[in-house]
Amino acid sequence: MPTLVIATGNPHKVREIGAMLQPLDLEVCPQPRDLEVEETGATYGENARIKASAAAVRTGHWALADDSGIEVDALGGAPGLFSARYAPTDPERVARLLAELGDTPYRSGSFVSAMALADPSGTVRLEAEGVCRGVVLDAPQGQGPGYDPIFYVREAACTYAQMGEHQRLRLGSRGKAARQLAPGLKALLGLS
Repeated sequence: MPTLVIATGNPHKVREIGAMLQPLDLEVCPQPRDLEVEETGATYGENARIKASAAAVRTGHWALADDSGIEVDALGGAPGLFSARYAPTDPERVARLLAELGDTPYRSGSFVSAMALADPSGTVRLEAEGVCRGVVLDAPQGQGPGYDPIFYVREAACTYAQMGEHQRLRLGSRGKAARQLAPGLKALLGLS
């Protein structure tokens, strides 16, 4: 059974991506705890490639990385690449975003996720990107990490935090990217 390293230190992402890959005959494991990768890319895709390559080289296994963020139209796409670094904690990030939006009625935005798959040598072999459009609410609804409780997805009729696993796979940005990557991943890892 092939091993696939999820190249992130974020336990939420490891669980979510691991659940998406559960139907495949893979051993999924998180990256080494002491692996620190500086995200110096100018795009989500570049950051995903950097992380996947570093984890693959370090572990000697295939590695899958994700880089994602929320882009709010009224804020010119901010926080974007800096979503995780917008403030020190999730509640502070949400508070900052809501404060910057103020009472504007223009609250549309997107969750964007880029994924990259690197072989054990660190060579990136596959890439994909998924986008989920939605609206930033005035106040959180539901429990979840990051911006999930304030991002309302019309197709799901609820916030990202309130979406079930099946809805996240079908409508979520990470789920869309994973679905694009799945056929190539199965072929490269020799899975049926």
